[in-house]
Amino acid sequence: MKLLVSLALSLAFCASFVDAQTTRPDAKKIACVGDSITMGAGIKDRSHDSYPAQLQQMLGADWQVKNFGSSGTTFLKKGDRPYWTQKQFAQAKEFAPDIVIIKLGTNDSKPQNWKFKDDAKADLAAMVDEFQNLPSHPTIFLCRPVPAYPGFGGIRDDVIKNEVIPVIDEVAKEKNVKAIDLYAALSDKKELFPDTVHPNAEGARLIAAVVYTALTGKPAPASAPSTEPAAAR
Repeated sequence: MKLLVSLALSLAFCASFVDAQTTRPDAKKIACVGDSITMGAGIKDRSHDSYPAQLQQMLGADWQVKNFGSSGTTFLKKGDRPYWTQKQFAQAKEFAPDIVIIKLGTNDSKPQNWKFKDDAKADLAAMVDEFQNLPSHPTIFLCRPVPAYPGFGGIRDDVIKNEVIPVIDEVAKEKNVKAIDLYAALSDKKELFPDTVHPNAEGARLIAAVVYTALTGKPAPASAPSTEPAAAR
């Protein structure tokens, strides 16, 4: 039995190593910027089933997708955990991406953060500028956040829908960047949000599919998230 377990773990490691090497040296680089939803909070195997991981599986070897999600973060500079101050922000820029997918706004809806809503438009626009001004001059996509059902920890769906999203739309228009409507895509799908805020692996697959279509103009290929528990680590 121990030998079989060891063999299985070795094979899993090798498969993971092979997967990590499958992107081409000249692959287009995608930086997925966001909060815990991008990070994959609540998903057993984030390395396989977070939305950036599933997007990588859909896109294949011509693309390199990296997850720069940081839990609890805001695009508001005065938020209680600004993305601006997190290591993932610096890492995303150092990655020299060709494309940046920004999915923030959920935590901005909390009362302690949204009290700074007068700064929201300028702060989000400044974040777009930070990425647009990189030497790689990436294409930027701004995501409308997914719904909350109804939310927890101060996250408020009504604020996301009626106040945060209009700010995102304004910035997208003024900065001439593309918007991805994840709110509509995951509306009426409460069953995909076990804790009312974070989508499960199937919800993450749907996010990845919508982003895939925005990037390629094609329907996403069929894929299914893993149902296996995460390996101990």
